[in-house]
Amino acid sequence: MSHAGMIIGIPGLQIERVKRSRGIEVWARPYRRPPCKHCQSQDLRIKATHNRTVKHTRQGNQVMTLHLRVPKYHCRGCRRYFRHTFDGILPRYRASEAYRLEVFEAHDGGVTLRKVSRTHQVSAATVERWYQHRLGLRWSETGNRSCPRVLGIDEHFFTRKKGYATTFVDLRKHTVFDVRLGRSEPSLRGYLKGLEGRGNVQVVVMDLSETYRSIAQRYFPNATIVADRFHVIRLINQHFLKVWQQYHPEGRKNRGLLSLMRRHQWNLSDEQYANLMSYLADYPVLEALYGANQKLVRFMLLKTLTARRAKAKLPLYFELLDQLRDSPLRALAKTLTSWLEPIVAMWRFSKSNGITEGFHNKMEMISRRAFGFRNFENYRLRVLTHCGWDGIINRVRMNAHPPLMG
Repeated sequence: MSHAGMIIGIPGLQIERVKRSRGIEVWARPYRRPPCKHCQSQDLRIKATHNRTVKHTRQGNQVMTLHLRVPKYHCRGCRRYFRHTFDGILPRYRASEAYRLEVFEAHDGGVTLRKVSRTHQVSAATVERWYQHRLGLRWSETGNRSCPRVLGIDEHFFTRKKGYATTFVDLRKHTVFDVRLGRSEPSLRGYLKGLEGRGNVQVVVMDLSETYRSIAQRYFPNATIVADRFHVIRLINQHFLKVWQQYHPEGRKNRGLLSLMRRHQWNLSDEQYANLMSYLADYPVLEALYGANQKLVRFMLLKTLTARRAKAKLPLYFELLDQLRDSPLRALAKTLTSWLEPIVAMWRFSKSNGITEGFHNKMEMISRRAFGFRNFENYRLRVLTHCGWDGIINRVRMNAHPPLMG
């Protein structure tokens, strides 16, 4: 391998001359003849040569352009022809793989299309095309994946025209498994029927959505449905604040009281707790409901219980639900009763959809950075490569074509 090839990063080159003006222009030719690509014979002759211009990396603020003399060989052994190939430069491409990867990493790191096109002297459309190609290549490295054992399901908003999308998250590996347009059973039916490894799913974590529960029961029959702790507690607080609004609208508007009501009782200082009890003393019904609300929240915060401990907690939980059925929170009691099994399963597991909500924040940032998406498949590919892929880009064989995007 020549020293020039080692410096440039492309082996087998011999530098003829270098010119520096607005950029760096390098004229080079192959260092030696390769064996025949068909029969590995060394008996070759040069039939013809042609010149090829390729962009290749940047040194400082200048783009390096290679002017390559490419021989066309004729093998005297097998009587066949072939052209000289260079590692890192694919046939008919006007930029090396190193340069295309550099453009991808610059744009992926947050540099705008306009800035990348100015610094790397390629059009914005070319930057986007290279970026999409590298995303497809990146995602293709994951191969065929099976359903995760612990699956999180939640919805997020996509666009006003196309509505909501459903996110499937591998809660054990903290990666997005897939994103599909729609949140109803008919819109997801075709995808779920063809999903490989549905029987391997053991746990499905979701909010209190009847649609997602029916989907999980139908398409993941071996999975235990677990309610998401955050959504259950939020539902309890919403019902309590709604009843408070009915009994005392003026107190509900007090921001100081609202802050005290929303906190867990054990997080209040002695002074704060005394002020809250002083207010509730004038409203006995609210005082009783506040006590029931705090007990209910304590039940929802239980996790990693053994089967014996969970069974011991059930009578107390049933007793509390019976009290709520005879109170203004009867609608809440009805909802919690219908979701009894997922809530009890929540006591056994520590997993929640907090990971999914975190990915939704990242998806929102991806969408805002792109100023929105109209094509859902482009959005899905971007999300999967940024949130569902935890490897590194493998260097493709530089003497072969990389796989194209599907």
